[in-house]
This record gives sequence, structure tokens and C-alpha cells, in this order.
Amino acid sequence: MTTPEGSLTADVASLLEAARTGHRRALARIMSHVERGGPQARELGALTFAQSGNAHTVGMTGAPGAGKSTLNSAVVGVARERGERLAVLAIDPSSPFSGGAILGDRVRMADHTFDEGVYIRSMATRGHLGGLTLATPLAARVLDALGWPWVVIETVGVGQVETQIVGAADTTVVVVNPGWGDSVQANKAGLMEIADIFVVNKADRPGTSETSRDIRQMLDLSAPGDWDPPILTSVGTTGEGATELWDAICAHRDHCTASGELEARRAARVETELDEVLRASIAERVEALTDGPAAEALRARLARRELDPYAAAEILLSRAR
Repeated sequence: MTTPEGSLTADVASLLEAARTGHRRALARIMSHVERGGPQARELGALTFAQSGNAHTVGMTGAPGAGKSTLNSAVVGVARERGERLAVLAIDPSSPFSGGAILGDRVRMADHTFDEGVYIRSMATRGHLGGLTLATPLAARVLDALGWPWVVIETVGVGQVETQIVGAADTTVVVVNPGWGDSVQANKAGLMEIADIFVVNKADRPGTSETSRDIRQMLDLSAPGDWDPPILTSVGTTGEGATELWDAICAHRDHCTASGELEARRAARVETELDEVLRASIAERVEALTDGPAAEALRARLARRELDPYAAAEILLSRAR
């Protein structure tokens, strides 16, 4: 008799096999499992972890309106001209219900919709405990295991979640616009720390040279490393600068591979993911402990000040032992 767990594993494994043969609907179902989390996502993680580690992940971030999707579409076009296959994850941490910028990302990438060498997926948290900090690396790893050599992760903003997601990529591209704040504010946003490549997009507008200069000044004040982040200019709507950006991405990949930094980054990334998984698992247990009639009765005692919060927490924790 087949156990439920065995049946689940067989179902997930069959989806993976179908996706490997190019079945797009199977791949879409896999990505939905990843977003929702739960047993299917865990099975996917278990079945793909050992098979991953071959794809190069590129993170692209920047303030809303910076033109990331348009620029990304142009870069994908350059990569496809060179025979590369890419998967694109368009991340929307802010609005899992209304869609936010997801539809806009889809529209701007429409040129690649029917290209079998490009896979585009919009992602949102959808209530997943651990959110995108867990779903995104798993999605990238699954795509890696399925044979996609390049995985591009694009976010809609530069908040803590976005920089955390994109900063964990093998190569991180930060897109800014002319006249984009002062360099001190840029440093506060955490962009200077995670960027491997800077791009001043919409370079046909005034202020491009000044913005490039501000970024360079901040980089000059930072501790020197083996890689000096290039500062490029682009006009996403015309494709200007897309070739140079793709060349810079490839150069950074080659540098990190030769220096051993790529292996070190990936090792650190797995450790960070372990921490996130532990936090999410603990959050699940806390949620279970604080639910139900017994927890309600305990909260009532707390409200009557019959117990202090520490004593109430000890009682709840004792139930988990």
C-alpha cells in the first residue's frame, strides 16, 4: 500500500520529470507549490538540492520606476542572441493580492513570451511562512536543477526584503536613474554593499554623469576588494547599454569562478537559508502553540494579570517539549 508521503513524492517527482522535458504546465505547477510552501515545497527542495549548483543567478534591483523590467528584457534579448537560456523570476513582495507591478513586469517582458529559451514567472509571498526569503531561493534552485543555466531574479523595490533576496544572488545588478538621491542615501539603502554592477538607466536624461560620479565617489570610500563594480549607463527602451551589461555580468561570473568567490558565496547562501528555514519552522510552532482553547484561556489569565508574560511563555513552551 502506498503511503500518503510516498504518493506525494511520486507526484512531485513526476512533475519534475515532465518539466525537464519542457512541459511548461508542469513547471508552472512546480512554481505554484514553491510559492505556497508546505509539504510539496519541502519535497521539491529535497529532490532538487543535490542536482543544483550549476546555474548562475543574477539579481536585479532598484527603486520602482527605475526601468528594471525594460532593461532586463533587453538584456535577455542579448543573451538569447548568444544562444543562452534564461529563467526570470519577477518578485513582488509588496502586494500578493492586487498584483502590484507583476502585470507590468509581464507586459514589459512580452517580447519573450513565446520563446522556449526563456521562462518568466511572477512571484509573491501568498502567505508563505518565511515569505519570499524562503520561496525565492527554492524557486531558483528548482530551476537550476531543471537545467536552466541562468536564473534572473528581479525585484520591484530596494527595501530590506528585496535587498535580502537579490543580495543572495551570484551577481547583483543595481539599477538607478539620473538624479537618484545622494550617495549617502544610497549607502543607507544597503545598495553599495550588495552591488556587483551599477547601471544608470534612462541615461538619455540629464544628470547621468553626476549620478555615475556620486556612485564612484562612494565606491572609492569603501574597502577595496578583488572586484571593482563597474558603473554602466543604459537606455532600456532602446536597448542601449544592454550588451555592455550582459558582458559585465559574464565578466563577474568568470571572475568569481576563477577566484573561488562563487563557491564561497554559495556556501554562505546555503547557511543563510538554513537560518531562515529554522526561523520559519520556529514561527510555525509558535503559531501552533498560540492557537486553540488552551492558548485562549492562557491569554485570558494574562489579561487578568494572574500570570506575567514570561510565565505564560514558559507554560506554552512546556507544551512543546
